[in-house]
Amino acid sequence: MKPVFRLTPVIAALGVAAGLAFAAGAQAQTIKIGVVGPTTGAVTQYGDMVREGVDTAVERINATGGVNGKKLETVVIDDGCEPKQGPVAANRVVNSKIGFVVGHVCSGATIAAADIYNNEGVVMVTPSATSPALTDGKNYEFIFRTIGRDDQQGPAAAKFVLEKIKPKKAAVLHDKQSYGQGIATAVKNDLEKGGVPVAIFEGINAGDSDYSAVITKLKSQGVDFVYYGGYHPEMGLLLRQAAEQGVKAKWMGPEGTGNPDINAIAGDAVEGMLLTLPADFTQNAANAEIVKAFEAKKRNAGGAFQMTAYAATQVIADGIKGAGTDDPTKVAKYLHANSFDTPIGKVSWNKQGDLTNFQFDVFTWHKDGSKTVYK
Repeated sequence: MKPVFRLTPVIAALGVAAGLAFAAGAQAQTIKIGVVGPTTGAVTQYGDMVREGVDTAVERINATGGVNGKKLETVVIDDGCEPKQGPVAANRVVNSKIGFVVGHVCSGATIAAADIYNNEGVVMVTPSATSPALTDGKNYEFIFRTIGRDDQQGPAAAKFVLEKIKPKKAAVLHDKQSYGQGIATAVKNDLEKGGVPVAIFEGINAGDSDYSAVITKLKSQGVDFVYYGGYHPEMGLLLRQAAEQGVKAKWMGPEGTGNPDINAIAGDAVEGMLLTLPADFTQNAANAEIVKAFEAKKRNAGGAFQMTAYAATQVIADGIKGAGTDDPTKVAKYLHANSFDTPIGKVSWNKQGDLTNFQFDVFTWHKDGSKTVYK
């Protein structure tokens, strides 16, 4: 009779441990990047834009062998664009042992999550959160952007308005949130410095369906220009309801209003809306192959955040490659110390993780969903 061998509990436990170690080793052959933003809620389209950029970059990087012999793997996490969900999503990233994040998408959620990432040593690169409050005075080591700030975008918008639109009396509205109110304040201040009286500076409630009260104020004040800081659902309603009440003012918003879904909300009233957006990086001949990669997957490279999200993914990959490790602490140091060639141009950051330069252009939005650079 052959001897019978039975696993003792200790040996069995060791076997399980070895199996777990093997599994962990197998998982370590990929580098996970969390892609955090809205997959639910009113502004999921902005999350879609970011994911398109990240996915295209990851596919191209992996097709050439990945980074330091490892493939990139994305993990999508929803924050609903809600500030209260920012920390929840960030903790999911940390608990999942993910060392790198592209996101969050909306400023409020990003601000709410940033402390967690910085304290836990997770490199976060947001391609779309523009609020200065994300970085001002924080001295973060692990937080970066691949988009400009509202105090760059707002003055660019105001300068354009003062030089090209030359309104006699303006109104500035916002959605009372970090992003919308911040950029609206910057525009208001610069318009007033430029000699344009701002007759109304007022917040509306995001998610409401009737803005007739504030539109009545616009009409009674006789404003000929309205700036709205916020996102496309409210801007679309404001445009439609203002047109219905006969308000003849010119309207302008930030990149958060630049979503094709605004056309379904505003109808013909959207024609001629002005907005600031990142420059159209698809027009750069150096990005031709990247644009083709987007098109091959039926993705739109020309949206507000696709190229900035691509750039965010690329700088993470280049940082890992340059540091020679996927240790987020070493990668963060490498990012701070170097500059990177990306589809949005040469990228480098100041001490607090803001880009040293970024180009916003002014576009005219059309009722067919297209946009053209204002000339």
